[in-house]
Amino acid sequence: MSLKSHLVELRNRLIKAAIGLVIGAIAGWFLYSPLFQALDAPIRAINDSRAGSASINFDGVTTAFDLQIQGSLFLGAIISSPIWIYQIWAFIMPGLTSKERRYTFGYMFAAIPLFLAGLYCGWLFVPNIVRALTSFTPDGGSNIIHAVDYLGFVMQLMLFMGFSFLLPVVLVGVNMAGVLRGKTMFKSWRFTVLGVTLVSAMAAPGNDVFTMFLLAAPLLLLYFGAMLLCVWLDKRRDKRREKLAEETEETADSATPLSDLESF
Repeated sequence: MSLKSHLVELRNRLIKAAIGLVIGAIAGWFLYSPLFQALDAPIRAINDSRAGSASINFDGVTTAFDLQIQGSLFLGAIISSPIWIYQIWAFIMPGLTSKERRYTFGYMFAAIPLFLAGLYCGWLFVPNIVRALTSFTPDGGSNIIHAVDYLGFVMQLMLFMGFSFLLPVVLVGVNMAGVLRGKTMFKSWRFTVLGVTLVSAMAAPGNDVFTMFLLAAPLLLLYFGAMLLCVWLDKRRDKRREKLAEETEETADSATPLSDLESF
């Protein structure tokens, strides 16, 4: 394809991705009200338990409208994620070999559900995090939470969890590229457990260890599962290389020596 054809193809893919995002944002517009009610539930629970010590504040005339636009776009990006991710894959697919297409399709097939699972996990921990962080408010104080800041905090937490769940896909991709072997990953498992535990403690600072464990357990399972898969892939590659080396050696041994050909 010429440069002009590539640009036309890119334009078509971007248009299709944008249409998917718009459709998802329209659906997100109607889902925004139940979304905000779910986000407001931890604040209402704090009010019931602390005699009205927390509230979500809309500090401008257009704040509520702007917040609904942001929430709709965020939901639209999540709803339409299979569409725009496929458009990215479809754009780069013509330049890949058949083997590379299978690999990239496998990555995409694994990345989408893992990303969505991470978002859902972050959503489940929002009430615990809000309750834990607002518990530091001194007696007599009030938590007047800005709505825009609150929605941004929730979106950042969910995106963080979504990208954290993509770590196994990244590790397997790096391993298949030959950059990092599975045994090398296992050597640093202590630092990995420590890092995941610290991140889980910051992301879900509940009053008990069980809350932190619920967040750390899936991340550790995904990480060690990815390492085991990398070790298995390394063994398969090593066996193929050994077999290829043996076949090459046998071919070289069975070949006619050059001196015999010259004498003939």
